[in-house]
Order: sequence, then structure tokens, then C-alpha cells
Amino acid sequence: MRSMIAAALALGLVLGGATGCGSDDAGGDGKIGGEITVLTQRTDIVNTVFQDYKKKFEAKYPGTTVKFEAITDYEGDVRVRMNTKNYGDVLLIPNSVTDDQLKSFFEPLGTVDALKDKYRFVTNEKTFDGKVYGLSITGNAQGYVLNKKVWTQAGVTEPPKSPEEFLAALKAIKDKTGAIPLYTNYKEAWPLGQWEGVRGAVSGDPDAVTKLAEDDAPWAAGKEHYIIDSLLYDAVKGGYTEPDPTTTNWEQSKGLLGTGKIATMMLGSWSIVQMQQAAASKDDIAYWPFPHQTNGKFHSVIGGDYKNAINVNSKNKATARAWIDWFTDESNYATDQGGVSTLKSAAMPSTLADLTAAKTELIELNPAPKGKEGLADKIGNSAEIALFDGKYRQVIVDAARGAKNESKDQLFADLNKKWAAARAKLK
Repeated sequence: MRSMIAAALALGLVLGGATGCGSDDAGGDGKIGGEITVLTQRTDIVNTVFQDYKKKFEAKYPGTTVKFEAITDYEGDVRVRMNTKNYGDVLLIPNSVTDDQLKSFFEPLGTVDALKDKYRFVTNEKTFDGKVYGLSITGNAQGYVLNKKVWTQAGVTEPPKSPEEFLAALKAIKDKTGAIPLYTNYKEAWPLGQWEGVRGAVSGDPDAVTKLAEDDAPWAAGKEHYIIDSLLYDAVKGGYTEPDPTTTNWEQSKGLLGTGKIATMMLGSWSIVQMQQAAASKDDIAYWPFPHQTNGKFHSVIGGDYKNAINVNSKNKATARAWIDWFTDESNYATDQGGVSTLKSAAMPSTLADLTAAKTELIELNPAPKGKEGLADKIGNSAEIALFDGKYRQVIVDAARGAKNESKDQLFADLNKKWAAARAKLK
């Protein structure tokens, strides 16, 4: 089934004959009204925070009704639904959708030129041919979230500057505290995809993704993916991660990190507030840059999170658009969740104070050259190395923990071979 879905997405097809979204056709004539269905990955707040959003939106636009569908396996389930026309009126664009496929699934929200002065993350994220197809729900810096109290107990009070220093810190945590030094959240897979977010941060290069698409061997020694995935492999090999990764639990892990039973997770800065909510004190939770410096500086890529978009098949696009505009401009979701607001007029969040203290340089990735939009992701999908879904990194974890008979060198050689073969077909 997965291979069929991937093939359909690769061809940019919407299959099947399901009915349109939204049970009420009001809004189809361009007027705001009627019912819309909004898909979300926030299973934890859909019945609390999102209900408040619903009340405020419906009060602003009388005659509208907002229904939410919260999905735990968002990437997997929504990809299945996108083989029909029935995938909500408003949804978050799955990471597996490459830029050239956007127009097959989503309604354009405007041009880059028209939106770039008001909004962040629209010049090079989920855009194609000068059109913007989604607005970020929030923005993130990339690094790792940690329980600072545990790290301090282990004698580490400043961000490690190299993978070697980071591994030494994990060893100290294991030796001196009762915490799991680094939690992979292996079972859910998607948290392992979060490691991909630090590409560009390792090199400090805004053109990192464009260069990735031009490289036949991203897992060669010294390159970004070698450094990122070596750290994961070495941490697991060293015994610094959870004893049985097949039994991890995302929702439980937030409480475990907040209470100090887990020390560290490699996640975007969106995770800070969720960890703080589980902690005895917000001050226990910190956010540090990936352990690598270029030219004596830490770097962190700042970019948009999931993008709200309109299903191209929606029968209530006017209300769907009103929801996206209200959510982006008025809900305060990004700031409340400790993220970087999509609105350029908004201030940076206090949750990134630790990055500032470490003198981290924040960078935004440059857009790809025309004709090469989304090329790195297309190469990855074709090679069955989907960069953000976490599954290829599950293989790395399996090899490192001895569940797969393959060395790190063999793993990386195989990844390079698959990548080069896919690139040869697509470049």
C-alpha cells in the first residue's frame, strides 16, 4: 500500500472519486460561511486550545462552523487520504509532497511577491512557480531540547561544541544520573525525521539543500548527513539511548523529559513549550544548538513548521481561506507554543533565549534555483530515503543497537549508492 501511495504522489495524481470536503456548500460562491473540516496533528490540544480557536473564529464569522480532525500518524494517514478528494478543507501539507506536486493537491494562497513582506517562510517553503501554497502554523529553530537540571547534575552547563563533546556529555549523564541521556522516539518514526532539520545548521550554509541535491555522496565523511547520522548511530551504539526503542511513546516521553527521566531529544524548538508543560519548573527546560561549530560559531536553521493549506477539491474555499488567515494573523498560536511567528511584525520568542546566549547564528535556507524546487526531497523519495519521515533513520538505530547486521560504513555506503542512483534519474 505504501509503495502505491508513493507512486501516486510521485506522479502528482489525486485518485478516486470520493465526495468533496466540507458538508456544507456555503462558501463555494466566494462568501464566507458554512462548515469546514480542519485536519491537525495536535491531538494533545484539539479538545482544549483548538476549541477556543473555534469559538473565536465562529464569533468573527457568524454562520460558519469549524470541525477538527486530529490525526496521530499525520504523515501516514493523510498521505493515504490524498489518494481521494476527501482530505479536509484545511490541512497541513505533508512533508512527502514535493514542491512541484503542490498545485495538484492545494489551492494557491497568493504570490511570493505579494506575501513575503508580511509573512516569514514563504520565499522557499511550499512554494512553486512564484506561488505560495501554505502558511506556516509556527516557525522553529533547529537543535535539541534538554532538561537542563539533569545536564547540570552531570556537570555539563554549556552547549557541547562538537559531536565528540556531545557524546561525552551523554556518557556523563548516563554515569552520574538515572536519566536516559538521549531519547529517539524510534517507534513513532517521525521524531527521527526531526534530525533532518539541522541540515544547514551543521555547515552554516543557507544553500545547504540546493547543494544536497547536487551531491552524489551526502554520507561521505565530513559532510552534513555523515555528521548528523553518525551522531545518532554513535549515541545508540554507545548505549546512551532508550533500552528498547520499539516501545517508545511520544506522549509519555514529554512527561519523562519534563520530569528528568529523559535528558535530551533532538527536536525543533516547537517542542519547548510542550516539555515545559510537563516540567516542575519551566526553567528546567532549555534549547541548545546542534553540537557542531563552523568558523567558531553555532548555527541554527530557522524555518516554518507545517503549513496550513486549502484542499484544491474543497467546496468551501472562501471559509477555508478565512480560517488560514485568522489562524496565522490572530490566533497567537505560534507565540503561545513558543515558536517564531509567521508574522514578520511579531517579536522573537523568549524560548530561544538559550540559543541567543550561545551566540548562535540563525539562518534561513535560500530557495532552490528555478526548475530545481524540491529536488532533494524528490531524490530522497525516489531512493526510498524520505529525509523527513524518520524511517531510514530507524534502520540506522537498528544497525547501531545490533538488530541489523550492518556497520556504519556499510550503511552509509548503501545510502550513498541509492542516493546517487536516484539522483542520476532525476537531475
